[in-house]
Amino acid sequence: MTSKRLVHLLAVLLAFALVAAACGSDDTTDTTAGGGDAGATTTTASGGDDATTTTVADDGGVMVDDFKVGLILVGPKNDRGYSQAHFEGGEYVIEQLGLSEEDLIVFEFANTSDTPGLSLPGVAADMVDLGADLIIFNSDDMKDGAFEAAAQMPDVPMIWSSGDSAWVDGKDFRADLTNLKNTWGQMTYGKMIAGCAAALTTETGKLAYLGPLTNDETRRLVNAAFLGAQYCWENVRGNDAADLEFAVTYIGFWFEIPGLTLDPVLVVNDFIDGGADVTLSGIDANVALIRTGQRADAGEALWAVPYDFVGACDEAPDICLGVPYFNWGPAYLEAAQEVIDGNFTADWNWYEPNWADINDLDTSVVGYFQGNGLSADNAASLDTFIAGLADGSIELFQGPLNWQDGTQWLGDGEVATLNQIWYSEQCLEGIEGICSVNVFG
Repeated sequence: MTSKRLVHLLAVLLAFALVAAACGSDDTTDTTAGGGDAGATTTTASGGDDATTTTVADDGGVMVDDFKVGLILVGPKNDRGYSQAHFEGGEYVIEQLGLSEEDLIVFEFANTSDTPGLSLPGVAADMVDLGADLIIFNSDDMKDGAFEAAAQMPDVPMIWSSGDSAWVDGKDFRADLTNLKNTWGQMTYGKMIAGCAAALTTETGKLAYLGPLTNDETRRLVNAAFLGAQYCWENVRGNDAADLEFAVTYIGFWFEIPGLTLDPVLVVNDFIDGGADVTLSGIDANVALIRTGQRADAGEALWAVPYDFVGACDEAPDICLGVPYFNWGPAYLEAAQEVIDGNFTADWNWYEPNWADINDLDTSVVGYFQGNGLSADNAASLDTFIAGLADGSIELFQGPLNWQDGTQWLGDGEVATLNQIWYSEQCLEGIEGICSVNVFG
């Protein structure tokens, strides 16, 4: 473990210890976990003797007293990517409920490299001791820990962001975990839009995708980006499908871990050196946009599409074609309100964008922010594409489609079910790169 990570872990443990010691006090207590700015004040733990109370604000809105959210993040809360999107979703919940930042308990770097030997059930139990009424596990990698925590604390409402444990038709359905909800956004749409933006812009006809680790989730997103690119390359630009190249390289984890994963900066360099002029990112950090921006500043005609976080384009705005992003606030607020109302259920939620306005931060769990790198004409074409997705006139997960190994996935005219899309066994035929072997570990 690096000294930085060791200091971080010691700070986390010290923060929890200091808070636990102070919980018997009448004073307001800062309970930030993971060295962040968020914290917690007095509250009622889920399943405790005291009830959560609500009051009516002067403007007629409902404010909640004594409610806390525990948020367990795979990375740092300020990564300008996946974990920051979740952190800001937690902040949204606290704001909408009329609470303060002290009512958001945060644990960062919950992964096996940054915090080896970490017990996720232990973190969840500590959060409950600190008063958390709702626990959120934000990564697919937290599956085993989320299952164990939910089983150990059956009266505590929990969310596993991603996952299929609450999906009756899912492969990992757990009827016994009646307190564990699944929450996810249909980012396949965001990636289709990203792929279209890339295909509309490329001058070389070569697109590249920076992937994290390989699993069903990451494959379906690569496939969605490829389908969006292919559609707009052919139907908007009028080009031959054979003239579009789309390659993916997986680094081996959600973000770089030196010595264990590929270096994403080197991967992006390889993409560009190989002729790709648009790089789409699928990893948690904003490396692809930053590195592409550096090379564009040196005079190369390049563009990039980051991922996850609505503000990601800010780090290289002139070459950013936009960002497909998660907006967790509305989904998390819905779950928190269920807890408050006493009707929390373990259900599976795979939210579509709000097609009336995919960038409405109060309603749409998935959005696409169009960047400065997108020309006015291409922005108009992208808007038309989005409208086609919204009204169903454009259906991309429709056959004939084959897997990379040549086997048929969807027959001619067959539209994929949610189950078929969710469990993407391979990348699609036409995508270059290995999609079934993971580098990490």
